[in-house]
This record gives sequence, structure tokens and C-alpha cells, in this order.
Amino acid sequence: MFKNVFGSGFLVRTAHVVLTWIITLILFLYDTELRKQEETGQLLQPVLFVLLVLVSVLLYFAVSLMDPGFILTEDSDLQFTLGVTEEQQDMIPPSSKSLRQRRCGRCLLQQPMRSKHCQTCQHCVRRYDHHCPWIENCVGERNHRWFVLYLALQLLVLLWGLHVAWTGLGHAPSWSRWLRTNGVLLAVCGLLAPLALVVLLLLGSHLYLVSMNATTWEFMSRHRISYLKHCGADENPFDRGAARNLWGFFCQWGSVVWEQAYFREGSDPV
Repeated sequence: MFKNVFGSGFLVRTAHVVLTWIITLILFLYDTELRKQEETGQLLQPVLFVLLVLVSVLLYFAVSLMDPGFILTEDSDLQFTLGVTEEQQDMIPPSSKSLRQRRCGRCLLQQPMRSKHCQTCQHCVRRYDHHCPWIENCVGERNHRWFVLYLALQLLVLLWGLHVAWTGLGHAPSWSRWLRTNGVLLAVCGLLAPLALVVLLLLGSHLYLVSMNATTWEFMSRHRISYLKHCGADENPFDRGAARNLWGFFCQWGSVVWEQAYFREGSDPV
């Protein structure tokens, strides 16, 4: 279920964790809001902040090391054979007729619908979204919801950390003295602000795609994907409405036979 922590991406993960705790330490060493509350015995917010940072680091490792849905054998593809009737198979549009026998040219394994081979991980991934260099892992069927939750928690930590760093900026009689006094906290603000913006954009884009039951790969490359290129520009055969899409993404567990959803959508009356 989890990859080797000392495998590929070890340096990226180490840098992320070290930078996270260095910034957290700086926020407590300088005269910030958290430091003042700690000194006066008001420990609720300092403890809560540290706990959020700790949970974000643990969630980062979970998403980074988790199996995103690698296809290692063809046993998983039996779901497709057992879950779709011959009558439904005959309803596949001619342009996507080869989907039933699509085989990866690198893994030599049959690919279920919505899966893709990742050249970095060297595996096919079920419901492939993208390969994230930040976590040095693919985002797929098994870890996508955890990735979105991690982004939400990370955004909260970054915004709170940015606010704390801002409260530590003090006054000085001259600009040069002010820069020397607040230089470290200014650097922290200069790092946290763009990171928070990037995470906000990532979180917003993923929630938007999840609400449509689409993946990043499908959104960016639908003109090259065999089961989507014959669909209209605004047509998504997996879309069940925003509420049901979000519920299925966050609250339903286990693998989904996407071939069934695809055929069922195609057989619905217009």
C-alpha cells in the first residue's frame, strides 16, 4: 500500500518537511502572535497550530507514499468483464470500440477505462489524474481524495502562518533598521504568500474537476483520449451532477467500474 520512504523522491520529501518545521520554529522564535500567547500561558492557538502542521506533514507523507492505484496484474480488469454485459459492450461507439482490448505498450497489461501509464512511476494508474512532483507520486484512484484534503489543510496552515508572520513585523526608526529587524519574517511572508496562492489555485481547480467527475489528464487531453474524443466539448459521460460527483469522490470507497458508468450514460435517453 505504501512505497519505500527512502525511495524515489526522498530529497523532495525531506526538503518539504525540513522547510515546514524551520518556518514553524521561526514563527515561535520571533515576537509573533503565537510567541506572545505562549509566553502568557494562552496555549490553545499555539498547540492547535503545531497540531495542524503535524497533521499536514503526516498527510503529505501518506499521499506521497500511498499506492495511487497502480495496475500490477490483470486481475483487476476482471471487474470490467464481470460488470458489463455483452449487450452493453455492443453499445460502445465505433470510435471507442477498441477500448475493451486496450493494452499498455509499456506494461503490457490491459488498461481499465480512465487509467494511464505514468512514465515517471513506470506503472499504469487507475483513474489517473496527474503525476505531482511536489509529492513525487502519481495522483490516482486511491489517493486523489487524500490529495485534495491535504491541499485544503495545507492552505489553512499557509494562510495562518502568513498571518502569524505578519503580526511579528515591528516598527523601527529607519528603513534599514526595519529591514534588519524584520528581514527573516519578511522572507517567511515572501515564501508563504506565493505558496498559498499556488495551493489555492490547485485546490480550486481540483474541486472544480471533481464536481464534474473529470480528471486533470482528461481535462487537458480529452482530444487525444479514445473514450472522450468523440464526445462534445461540454459532454462528460461520467458526470452525475455536482452533488453526486462530490459525494462519490469523498464518501464512497473502493474501485469503480467506469465502463459501466460510461455505457449507462451512453444508453440513457436524451
